[in-house]
Amino acid sequence: MRSQQRTVVEAFLTALQAGDFDGLLTVLDPDVVVRVDAIAARAETSKEIRGAENWARGAIAFSKAISQTAGSVAPMLIDRAPGLILARGGQPQRALRFRIENGKIAEVEIIGEPARLQQLDLAVLSA
Repeated sequence: MRSQQRTVVEAFLTALQAGDFDGLLTVLDPDVVVRVDAIAARAETSKEIRGAENWARGAIAFSKAISQTAGSVAPMLIDRAPGLILARGGQPQRALRFRIENGKIAEVEIIGEPARLQQLDLAVLSA
């Protein structure tokens, strides 16, 4: 199970970093639900995004912004769920916690609140 989760997370990350819209759609459930906390959401962004195409567009734009600020992204277990940690200077800035069903990302929680980030149980997402 962990091997499949890591494969899905890595495929998502590869597509995200390449700006590969179709690649993202292959790992996202068409009805994916993304919930974004108040800190992680920009003022003009909805706190809940529904649908793979909607989120893939925003995720690619966000990825470009991260790469310009020299942040790092790593697959991790976040409170025992697969996901990604975005860090700057070794400090987590965002956590993307996934729920994977049938080999696709069905739900995402994006956490940016510093107090919550400090409380997350993080571990390496090994194969």
